[in-house]
Amino acid sequence: MIPTLALSLLIWVAATFPGLAQPIESFEAFKARFEAVAVSQGIDRDFYRAVMGPIQPDSSIPGRISGQPEFVTPVWEYMDSRLGSGRIGRGQAAMGANSGLFEAIGARYGVDPYVLGAIWGMESDYGAVLGNSSLIKPIVPSLATLAHQRRGRVVEDEAELIAALRIAQSRGRADTLVGSWAGALGHLQLIPTAYLQYGQDGDGDGVVDVHASLADALASSANYLRGLGYQPGLDWGFEVQLPEGFDYLLADRENFRQVRFFAERGVVRVGGRQFTDLGTEVFLYVPAGASGPKFLMTRNYLVFKGYNFSDSYALSIAHLTDRLKGAGPFVAPWPRQAQFPNRNQRVEIQTMLARLGLYQGVVEGNLGPITQAAYARFQASRGLVADGFVTLEAHRLLAQAVQ
Repeated sequence: MIPTLALSLLIWVAATFPGLAQPIESFEAFKARFEAVAVSQGIDRDFYRAVMGPIQPDSSIPGRISGQPEFVTPVWEYMDSRLGSGRIGRGQAAMGANSGLFEAIGARYGVDPYVLGAIWGMESDYGAVLGNSSLIKPIVPSLATLAHQRRGRVVEDEAELIAALRIAQSRGRADTLVGSWAGALGHLQLIPTAYLQYGQDGDGDGVVDVHASLADALASSANYLRGLGYQPGLDWGFEVQLPEGFDYLLADRENFRQVRFFAERGVVRVGGRQFTDLGTEVFLYVPAGASGPKFLMTRNYLVFKGYNFSDSYALSIAHLTDRLKGAGPFVAPWPRQAQFPNRNQRVEIQTMLARLGLYQGVVEGNLGPITQAAYARFQASRGLVADGFVTLEAHRLLAQAVQ
């Protein structure tokens, strides 16, 4: 039996956010309806029917949508799994074997080669997964399934499907256009829309192939990062320590402040290091609350989030960049003893925050920065440390507040 509070919240969210992440038609009906959309975007009708007609939905994708690890596991578990098992050493060896290529691409596009190396490692384990047919499959069926599922980003998924069809049409076939379950392509897993806009012929053979050519993949992703706003010569950020009694509401990525602002309030770099430029614009990020590592992040960190919106992913890219350069782990430990809400409870947390007028985002159970900021405001209103760290305790406190 569903508890009264949980039932009332489920009814409220269903009424307030109807139709989230669920198909509104059969897969065959979707394909028939989407034909007009594709044709209006320049896809030949006969090509569309030849490619889309035979495909069937990928039955694994609904489960992948609800279980993306970068959104549902603690950041330290995500980073442990992505940066462990020798990935740092393999990356250093792989970059060493391609040092001339990385240096040339870095110089040409103004992107730190180690950032590209980190993305390469995170996305395809330095190319190792590209031959795994259980992970790398034709992307048109995958993207069609995602668009049909309506997972809360309908416009984006449909745009990626159109882009994939355009790439396939330019090649004259779709079966060789392979990538991840979410439709990303090649060594650095470039999404199809980015491939069309930013794809580069890095090896000069007249073809852009981010799957077969590491040079093309690196050049294309470097160009994409610059398009997202990457600033040459700017670090991603710094691990810092905060003084006792610090106001955690200043952990606000909407308002960039100079490093000087935080230094004047007692914020220092870990390990006795010094800030080299007090005028650098940063925001304070506390991914695991007051008891975990803390960072001053530059705008380049947000560029990583443009590549993949997850903070766990972006922080992993940032840290792997440094580890590939020979740096050590973060100084502050993670609060590994923390307990976290399950998916239903995460949905309820967002729902309760919305009922309290603190949250205006989508209720889907992914506890990103918007949810964290809303919870920080709730904590501040109750006289708690407003670090925005959403644990199982958050569910209990919010349930008391909305009774």
